[in-house]
Amino acid sequence: MLYEDLDRLGEEIKRTVENAVDSRNFYSLNQTITNTVNQAAEGVRKFSEQSYHKREECNIPPLLFKCVKGVRVQAIVMTIIGAVVLGTLFFPFVLSILEAVFTSGFAAVGGVLLASLFGVLLTGGAILLGCGIHFLKKIKRFQIYIEQLGTKEYFEIKEASGRLKKSPKYVLNDLNKMIEKKWFLQGHVDRQGTCFIASHEMYEQYNKMMSQLEMQRQETEKENARQMENQKAREQLDPKVQDIIKAGEEYISKIKACNDRIPGKEISAKISKIEYLVDQIFERVEKNPECVSDIRRLMDYYLPTTVKLLEAYAELDGMSVQGENIISSKKEIESTIDTLNEAFTKLLDSLFQEKAWDVSADISVLNTMLAQEGLTKNDF
Repeated sequence: MLYEDLDRLGEEIKRTVENAVDSRNFYSLNQTITNTVNQAAEGVRKFSEQSYHKREECNIPPLLFKCVKGVRVQAIVMTIIGAVVLGTLFFPFVLSILEAVFTSGFAAVGGVLLASLFGVLLTGGAILLGCGIHFLKKIKRFQIYIEQLGTKEYFEIKEASGRLKKSPKYVLNDLNKMIEKKWFLQGHVDRQGTCFIASHEMYEQYNKMMSQLEMQRQETEKENARQMENQKAREQLDPKVQDIIKAGEEYISKIKACNDRIPGKEISAKISKIEYLVDQIFERVEKNPECVSDIRRLMDYYLPTTVKLLEAYAELDGMSVQGENIISSKKEIESTIDTLNEAFTKLLDSLFQEKAWDVSADISVLNTMLAQEGLTKNDF
């Protein structure tokens, strides 16, 4: 209601002045404007009381907001003084202009001086009236923002723009100015300019969340880049090697699926180790395709048997009644899984045997060269 009251105040003052000029009847001008201003001031007073009652109902800590009661009083005073100045001096201003135009000599000069003086005062009154109305509207928006928070410490700027019937950009600039003027004592706007946050604590939580999301985004980008590089490298491999690696990934997926079905922590850790070892084996084969001949038994027997045993274990473990035979079979499978882990560890190690030989040779050559240069410990 305050928006309409303030707009109506300006329109009524403007219309009153225009009617007085058109009718050349200035006698009731001052009284009419004074009555209009008094009515508007009374409306603002009632609004102020209602606004502070609403604020008392809000559960947001008052330390988050500046008390704008003093600003409201100043705005009301500016509005009233500006309107009274316009209403009081407009009639003398018009008379002084008429005197300057239709008289001569000292009277004309006096009319010009008075018209100039009244013109300056009227300009000041208009500025006061405009500033007063501007601040009252701003206080109204400030109150709406507080109501928009409700029991929360944040709100979306888009929601507030819909309530005020203003663009999100306007609301964003309005909030930033209020934060700058310390109307919101702990106010912040998020990085995207889409959300207002009323407290330092909530803003800190927001920053932590955004940092975590940024880290996740970077990790995702790195992982996607790594997968793309692996895909490009795989496309350059021999088709037979590609088929073997693809089959290996399918076995790894089956091992993981079995692990998801089995709840026990100890057995689950053992299966996870198998999954890791097999994944490392195929990663080694992908980087060194010449190793593919070394995993023939792995593909033909070890992996199919491993998956078969794990599926059997998952089925046995899911039985509601665990009899002696089921328990015995599960223990035997668990023992076999330990053996498989040892076997896969040795197989992975053997795939790096050539690399180990190369490193050993490099070290041997390096030691020989250092000895020849007299740089080893024994030579000193």
